[in-house]
Amino acid sequence: MKNKDVIVIGAGPGGIAAAISAKKNGAESVLVLERDTKTGGILNQCIHDGFGLTHYHRTLTGPEYAAYDYKEALEAGIEIMTGAMVTGMTGDKEITAVTRNGLETFKAGAVVIATGCRERTRGAIAIPGSRPAGVLTAGTAQRLINVDRIMVGRKIVILGSGDVGLIMARRLTFEGAKVECVLEIQPSPCGLERNVSQCLYDFGIPLYVNTTVSRIYGKERLTGIDAAQVDENGRIIPGSEKHIDCDTLILSVGLIPENEIAKMAGVELNQRSNGILTDDYLQSSVPGIFACGNARSVMDLADFVSEQGSAAGRNAALFIRGEALMPMPDEKHNKMKKGFPEEGSVTCVLCPNGCALHYDKDGNVTGNKCPRGVTYAKQEMIAPKRNLTSIMRLPSGKYIPVKTSAPIPKEKLLEAAMKLREIRLEKEEYELNEVVVKDFLGLGADVIITSNGL
Repeated sequence: MKNKDVIVIGAGPGGIAAAISAKKNGAESVLVLERDTKTGGILNQCIHDGFGLTHYHRTLTGPEYAAYDYKEALEAGIEIMTGAMVTGMTGDKEITAVTRNGLETFKAGAVVIATGCRERTRGAIAIPGSRPAGVLTAGTAQRLINVDRIMVGRKIVILGSGDVGLIMARRLTFEGAKVECVLEIQPSPCGLERNVSQCLYDFGIPLYVNTTVSRIYGKERLTGIDAAQVDENGRIIPGSEKHIDCDTLILSVGLIPENEIAKMAGVELNQRSNGILTDDYLQSSVPGIFACGNARSVMDLADFVSEQGSAAGRNAALFIRGEALMPMPDEKHNKMKKGFPEEGSVTCVLCPNGCALHYDKDGNVTGNKCPRGVTYAKQEMIAPKRNLTSIMRLPSGKYIPVKTSAPIPKEKLLEAAMKLREIRLEKEEYELNEVVVKDFLGLGADVIITSNGL
């Protein structure tokens, strides 16, 4: 059995932040156990930008954020064990894991659980109909397209307006698919206002609220669905059904905290969210076992997860020294603006505030909380621009995420995405932020690598 001061389970943004913080606050031996083959967690398949606005004070894609985290962890001297599947944990903080070396056991002075969350599936929402291929969750579709470059379909309906579903509507459009519509059972979108604006409105993708899928059709492959309106109690209104032909249904119907390891240790769960129940110090019902991020409650931004992870790691270090714990930062699991953007407004994307910017009759900007909002709003009024994120093929047949080094004209996005799909890279290994295409299409932006390749 190997003894460690602090063991962190999960190497996503919360877990890495917890490990770094524990080390900085005096824990001598800190080990991170990660079941995947690389660190970063879900960030590695989230090739879109919008990460890092508060934690790194710059706009990053998911893989970039993961690369920055990994670099910081190495510099802090954190021991990271990937390919390590935790199969058991006791209330005494004894951990069993299947690793590259076989079955190993560890004893921790304190544990931080940063296992993230999982998606709700079709079974959880019980849609009637047959069970053909072509029905999958938004996260699965995201991984297939962004990591494996496997197109999931060409004629798409998305059920649920969570952020992953909205982002996939845009991503599928970039890959040449036709997103017929997004359906949402609630009276307003569940995703962030900025995602409704830039992922749906930018591409004219219809969003129907108070609407759900009432039936699925198809034998071997999905051929279509029935969309039906619902009343204020979520019940289908008879006679409101409308058939939509499609070959793919993507489900973005909610996330559930990953809690299996916590339950093994006898940790109490939050009965409402099913996440790990903690006190104001991020400590669970079992002394010395802490939790952070989506394992507690699903959060809006990776930046917020990192902030909470840092607090959990600090308290884990304090716990093993027998010192007083420090209160967690303000709860941020549901702080950002969601729903429809305000009518006639522009949603600023430069920071998590997501200000609703308005123009008066003289063209002056109101609603901004900082001067940058004025600049952004005026750019949106004159010539809106967007960052393009995608993937490019390596000689081996694998793919690597890329982005434009600066925003490009919004009206050029689809053309640029199509051209980018045609380019093949010439070598197998690249550095983070390395330029692979200079002045792409004469738009004044290079195409750069957004992964460290690990």
